[in-house]
Amino acid sequence: MANAKKGTSLLLAGVIALSLSVSPTPMVAPVQAATSVVAVVNKTAITSGDVSRRAAFLRLQRRSGNLQKIAKEELVNEALKREEIARVGMSVSTSDVDASFERFATSNKMSVSQLNSVLDQAGVGAAHFKSFIAVSMSWPRLVNARYGAGSRGRLSNQDLVTRLLENKQKPVTTEYFLKQVVFVVPASKKGIVGKRKAEAEKSRASFPGCDQAMEFAKNYLDVSIRNLGRVLEPELPPEWKPLIEKANGGTTGTRVTERGVEYLAICNQRQVSDDVAAEVVFRAEDLGKEQQDQNPNSDKYLEELRSKAQIVLQ
Repeated sequence: MANAKKGTSLLLAGVIALSLSVSPTPMVAPVQAATSVVAVVNKTAITSGDVSRRAAFLRLQRRSGNLQKIAKEELVNEALKREEIARVGMSVSTSDVDASFERFATSNKMSVSQLNSVLDQAGVGAAHFKSFIAVSMSWPRLVNARYGAGSRGRLSNQDLVTRLLENKQKPVTTEYFLKQVVFVVPASKKGIVGKRKAEAEKSRASFPGCDQAMEFAKNYLDVSIRNLGRVLEPELPPEWKPLIEKANGGTTGTRVTERGVEYLAICNQRQVSDDVAAEVVFRAEDLGKEQQDQNPNSDKYLEELRSKAQIVLQ
């Protein structure tokens, strides 16, 4: 089981390159035409086709042992993780996954279409790999949010320079300047949340812009304005990120929080590519690459989910 704990993201680059150069025949693991359910995790079914794709994925990593058994175990764990990620709302976006997939192809000197072909030929498929990427990127963030990220120093200047040289160019990300509008709801008056939410939603249409935000707040009872300043896209709190991406008219939709009813005003946004942005992007990528054996709280969290789950193995 020691091999099962190795970081797959670190192995795949060399493995796929190796398979392209030395395999005399395609490493095909065909999925059966008629798939059957081999496990149910809560209400999520895992099929024999899923297991076949994961077993093919394990072969690409040169893993040994009972690959069908290992594949089923991994998929059960991923189903638990995916359900919890969805429940808490901390999934990375589809664009994040696509960007990671594209970077992976580029790092292996392939186009996205070539990587798709390699994965299809190996019996894995791009969709299965992207699903794996999504969980691998989202789960560490969820674990860190649950237990605390611990002490994470900034990248050293040398590390940053090395990463920039490896990437050939600085990564581009979106820079936001934000203000937070809070329609305060005292703890003793939680019954007025519905009324305050309606009031907050209505106010968005008349929000005059960030420069007049303080004057705007004076027109309402118990409304505060917080200046959040510059926030880069990878730093966006996961609960706000989808609302910011869907923002219309300079403000996001509202959220009910412990403070009351809130929304964000987007004062400005632009694409940036500087050293600070590069560091933030790299650190976000590093967080997504963290593996279970690097954070003992991951196993603890997963065992907690397993203890509460209904898992039926066929």
